Amino acid sequence: MEKELVLQNKIRMWRAERKISQGDLADMVGVSRQTISSIENLQFCPSAKLAFLICIALEKTFEETFYFE
Repeated sequence: MEKELVLQNKIRMWRAERKISQGDLADMVGVSRQTISSIENLQFCPSAKLAFLICIALEKTFEETFYFE
């Protein structure tokens, strides 16, 4: 059986580095704080557009922020 690919992320780490709360990041990208929490906890996979907006807000590239393990 093939292992399911799960899009991992470093959002929590980059937020902490920049001292940005989940709520602040959510406001910056136009979603709820719960959405950011769900993405960080791998309960929700963001759309390409939302992933890109998160990267811009965190001033990181897609490759620095999202990855497959």
